[in-house]
Amino acid sequence: MLLSLDAATVRFGERVVLDAVGLDVAEHEVVCVLGPSGSGKSTLLRAVAGLQPLASGRVLLDGLDQSGVPAHRRGVGLMFQDHQLFPQRDVAGNVAFGLRVRRAPRAEQAERVEELLKLVGLPGAGPRAVSALSGGEQQRVALARALAPRPRLLMLDEPLGQLDRSLRERLVVELREVFGRLGTTVLAVTHDQGEAFALADRVVVMRDGRIAQSGTPLEVWQQPADAFVARFLGFDNVVPATVVGEAAQTPWGKVPVPEGAAQGEGTLLVRPAGVRLVATPQGLPCTVAARTFRGTHVALHLQPEGAPRIEAACALRRAPEVGDVVGVDFDATEVVVLG
Repeated sequence: MLLSLDAATVRFGERVVLDAVGLDVAEHEVVCVLGPSGSGKSTLLRAVAGLQPLASGRVLLDGLDQSGVPAHRRGVGLMFQDHQLFPQRDVAGNVAFGLRVRRAPRAEQAERVEELLKLVGLPGAGPRAVSALSGGEQQRVALARALAPRPRLLMLDEPLGQLDRSLRERLVVELREVFGRLGTTVLAVTHDQGEAFALADRVVVMRDGRIAQSGTPLEVWQQPADAFVARFLGFDNVVPATVVGEAAQTPWGKVPVPEGAAQGEGTLLVRPAGVRLVATPQGLPCTVAARTFRGTHVALHLQPEGAPRIEAACALRRAPEVGDVVGVDFDATEVVVLG
């Protein structure tokens, strides 16, 4: 295992920020750590880098305990959301910085800079001033600089956080391709689940300094561990429920559940795709309280009498208007009984 955290704990005064976290990252694996502000994800990254001392526990790289090993000797690369490029150096000077620190021969530096600028889509940009670059171009230069010394582990802290959405969506695809081509091992931190799911082999969701769930993007999306993870992923249809057989009693009445669902009291998630609009007599009566255009579909916010709102996904051409009364039924294949 390239990276292992063994009961890693960080305290700020009396407050526990990282609470006995255990995490393994295999060689060539891309792991994204997700979580709201204050969940401990950036502290985890800083602890691995050697920028934040542990109160207890260990960080191991290639099986070696890193206690007492300074950040510059850990062989890891860091890339922050604010780029932290050197304004007095041109693009080539920024990319070559780590190589100069390691006293690589000048010919090797020039060859590596040229190779990486091509890789990140900036061929021939070496002489340009970093102040003349766009935000996306600066992000590419920061990535090239982090990759230049061939770190055994590359760590990214909100790498695309300051970019607009369309640019983020394009760059995250390019990052995935770059990491796949190089076989880079990556530990990234983000609060954007779309970014994490597009980039990662494995997603780790943190809450209050602990790992709430770890799994492939598909596993986490299809089976959130609990109500916190479900809501963090953007699912609003989460209610208490009592499961008996293949149905659950909920504030919305009886909702079908998948075969083999855990029985008894628990929490139910219904994905918006599992909320079906039917004729009023055939389903739960709801008033359309709001509708939001989402590009590929319309998100409907439906208000049943005396029960929590329900979010549904509906094709634009079939979407009812605000104020309309519709019936709601549920598809068991889009229902999850949470742990």
